[in-house]
Amino acid sequence: MNITFHGAAGTVTGSQHLVEVNGRKIMLDCGLFQGKRKEAFERNRHECCPAGEIDCLVLSHAHIDHSGRIPCLVKNGFDGNIFCTSATRDLCEVMLMDSAFIQEKDVEFVNRRRHKKGQRLFEPLYTRGDVTRAMQQFIGIGYNRRHQLLPGIHLTLVDAGHMLGSAHVLLDIDDNQTGRQRRLVFSGDIGRPGIPIIRDPVPITDGADILIMESTYGNRLHPPYPESEREMERIVNDTVKRGGSLLIPAFAVGRTQQLVYTLHKLHSDGRIPDLPIFVDSPLATRTTDIFRLHLELYDADVREFLLTDDDNDPFGFGRLQYTMAVAQSKALNSLKVPAIIISASGMLEGGRILHHLRNRISDSRNTILITGWQAPNTLGRRLVEGEQTVRIYGEEYPLRARVETLTGFSGHADREGLLAFVRNMNNRPRHTFVVHGEEESSASLAQALRDELNLDNVIVPEPLQSFPL
Repeated sequence: MNITFHGAAGTVTGSQHLVEVNGRKIMLDCGLFQGKRKEAFERNRHECCPAGEIDCLVLSHAHIDHSGRIPCLVKNGFDGNIFCTSATRDLCEVMLMDSAFIQEKDVEFVNRRRHKKGQRLFEPLYTRGDVTRAMQQFIGIGYNRRHQLLPGIHLTLVDAGHMLGSAHVLLDIDDNQTGRQRRLVFSGDIGRPGIPIIRDPVPITDGADILIMESTYGNRLHPPYPESEREMERIVNDTVKRGGSLLIPAFAVGRTQQLVYTLHKLHSDGRIPDLPIFVDSPLATRTTDIFRLHLELYDADVREFLLTDDDNDPFGFGRLQYTMAVAQSKALNSLKVPAIIISASGMLEGGRILHHLRNRISDSRNTILITGWQAPNTLGRRLVEGEQTVRIYGEEYPLRARVETLTGFSGHADREGLLAFVRNMNNRPRHTFVVHGEEESSASLAQALRDELNLDNVIVPEPLQSFPL
């Protein structure tokens, strides 16, 4: 058996790991690299496994840093099956189409400039046509349903509690080379117990021989979710008292639905004023419709809420509006009353959020609320780090709005949750690879696994590093 780490090694984005066993090649995730635009453009175009050699792909969940390069893989010759949960398949259809549309528009914009200069024109990484072809290769399977992936290799997906449809990937392998049975567990993104909407992550009590695990928050702890709900209440009320609006950049899948559900509860309980709330993201609107289709994946609190609240849609209530049209989005910039605007992208690297930010960042009455991890070199990271002047669409704007950060809405396990994921295994792994984290976070978690759980062979792989096992 051999494992090569083609992405999410020494960084949080671009999840992509290649397992070679019994003469077959299985890819785990195929995500976009996110970061500086020029660097991301080059890495996404060139750092990809040989597509025609891969037998099948297993996808842990739909977030674009885990799924975003799948159409590129298909475009380059991959014709195998793509296994994931049914909810992940449904989400990927709208998310990958949105990703392709953005890439087509970005390349169109860049090519207009390059054409004027007589430079070679670019092509998008993939198109919406490539997405259509890729979606034909998806196969949705249920949680805890053992499925033969390839001869001698069986797949089981276990609820990871990170987002709708997210999964831990279990591969039970009859290794021809050693004559032994081995279990490889790929954690995907490990969720948090107690966050709203989705169920808690399911522990892998049987354990693993080989573990590939994420480390996004490997050196940090989250506040309890109820504390974050109270903080949200405080931030909304403080902003309204100043006569301002609350601007929340949020990922369209998972975070937006959490925020809407929380605001619904606060509104129903009379804990925040009766003010207009807008979700200004076509992708968030479409993915919320998919959330409504998968009631079987909700946790007990949301099911109870559905039974007791007069507005029996957790993602819709009287003061909430979803805006699709561009004209509706532009109209929000002329609002003269306090409001809450939730819009993508979550790291402020594109999308409608930038237009709202440009119009509100220099007004001290307003608040910008950051609710998720911000990658290095993104506009969101610069706001969190306190830069007083930021560039938006080529123009500089002074930061006068208040910037607040809430990490309690994160769908990722914190350091203690990550350690608990391994601690719950009756059979501890012989080989552990720590991925999907910034260098400091991955190194900190790896050391804790050695010191606190007495694991041997804990490795933080380098990009493109291979390990024969």
